[in-house]
Amino acid sequence: MTDQMKAVVLTRFGGVDALELRDVSVPDVGPRQVRVRVHATAVNPLDFQIRRGDYTDLVPLPAIIGHDVSGVIEEVGSHVTEFRVGDAVYYTPQIFGGPGSYAEQHVVDVELVGRKPENVSHLEAASLTLVGGTVWEALVTRSRLTVGETILIHGGTGGVGTIAIQVAKAMGARVITTAKAGDHEFVRSLGADATIDYTSTDYVEAVAEMTGGQGVDVVFDTIGGDTLTRSPLTLADSARVVSIVDHAQPQNLIEAWGVNAAYHFVFTRQNRGKLDALTRLVERGLVKPVIGATLPLARTGEAHELLENRRSYALRGKVAIDVAGETVALPPRIS
Repeated sequence: MTDQMKAVVLTRFGGVDALELRDVSVPDVGPRQVRVRVHATAVNPLDFQIRRGDYTDLVPLPAIIGHDVSGVIEEVGSHVTEFRVGDAVYYTPQIFGGPGSYAEQHVVDVELVGRKPENVSHLEAASLTLVGGTVWEALVTRSRLTVGETILIHGGTGGVGTIAIQVAKAMGARVITTAKAGDHEFVRSLGADATIDYTSTDYVEAVAEMTGGQGVDVVFDTIGGDTLTRSPLTLADSARVVSIVDHAQPQNLIEAWGVNAAYHFVFTRQNRGKLDALTRLVERGLVKPVIGATLPLARTGEAHELLENRRSYALRGKVAIDVAGETVALPPRIS
């Protein structure tokens, strides 16, 4: 008899009621794979984009989605030497490459797996894998942010933004970020040097004033739309823009051409190297995941609603899923 596990299954594309808690079979472990008991996962914008039908061609139904795992190895394949049963690990499953992390157990290729940082919980580690890998790809691999440069991070209180501020600061950059006035003290506590209230201030004008008209060396866009369109107006000569948002509409980037800007559009690739680099920063106390809400696996639909409607809540950082427990911690709703 095949072992069974609980998993949240996407039965159709649509609203959160398309996510159902079911008993499913535990996958077999291949020679270069490990089976992990999932202690925690987290919700990303990619998850609700998949759920609502943005990637129908890439996700055969029914599907288990989810892109963050922190847990403990329970079985190793015959050709695995890097890890043993009992090792605490974290990783992002292969995106669009098989079952995701909304489940009690997960089987993964060993090359994607990293050792969990020892000084954070499983909930915190699961809140770091996809966003951390994305930030590393954006700031280190693509934009090559260097000591003394200035970076503008759009959306400093989000799951990506909270990690981007800390990584950029650890790299020795001057960090400017956009956030509501009530969040300025919070983003400064993460390492932001300067803050812009995007609800009351034109960020292009604010950046010009903050940089003495010089502009920023890097823009990190986590929002898209008009934010990306106007970002070239903040750039120094030969600056770089990195965006993690898919763009349905054409962009007029004539201002970017005028300053010889380079553009990078990032859809992160998973590998152990990024995780190991992040682990070093976490264990040195330079990066700490921020969790704004936690719900158990059976309430994954609510977790989707929270993230999808984050502007209705005082949500900072990530929405985490306590797969191994029943933790509930919700942000207050904005009146």
